[in-house]
Amino acid sequence: MLFKQRLWPGMRDGSIAVTFRRWKRSQATPGRRYRTGAGLIEVDTVDVVGEAVLTDDAGRAAGYPDRATLVAELDKFPDGDLYRITFHHVGEDPRRALREDADLGDDDHAAIAARLARYDRASPRGPWTRAALDAIAARPAVRAGDLAEALGRDRASFKLDVRKLKELGLTESLEVGYRLSPRGRAVLDRLAAGS
Repeated sequence: MLFKQRLWPGMRDGSIAVTFRRWKRSQATPGRRYRTGAGLIEVDTVDVVGEAVLTDDAGRAAGYPDRATLVAELDKFPDGDLYRITFHHVGEDPRRALREDADLGDDDHAAIAARLARYDRASPRGPWTRAALDAIAARPAVRAGDLAEALGRDRASFKLDVRKLKELGLTESLEVGYRLSPRGRAVLDRLAAGS
């Protein structure tokens, strides 16, 4: 689940433990853990609720100053049922430590390069990993759609591919767009030196 960066501190300290979403079908399951910018959260409850629960107190509990601000955010996605999701923070995303680990030995680099080569071979569009890393390095904090367009890609498939890079600890999501992690910079520098 995606949360605005301004909410992350409250999610970490427990002062924000509820969110409201409009979905055509539930996108969260009680007991399941989800990676967020604030770290790992575990969903406690998922309930379809009526608009009457959207009070000023509910808005503040979800990290908004009042009901009107929360409703304005929800109105960006007008279709579907209104869900109230409660959750609690359970720890840091393990990818965070991976992203920061830029001290790569030859074996580490070879393993990452092999994984990138597998991604390239498996792609129906042909090799994409190096171009994606280069684009993110050259244009951090640029919208995914703009990066995809510059690469001649559609936004949806590009975002799926970037998630694969994120799983390797090479990129990190920003409020808008992405940037290379220290690990990603080390890998790209090594790839560039080898080409």
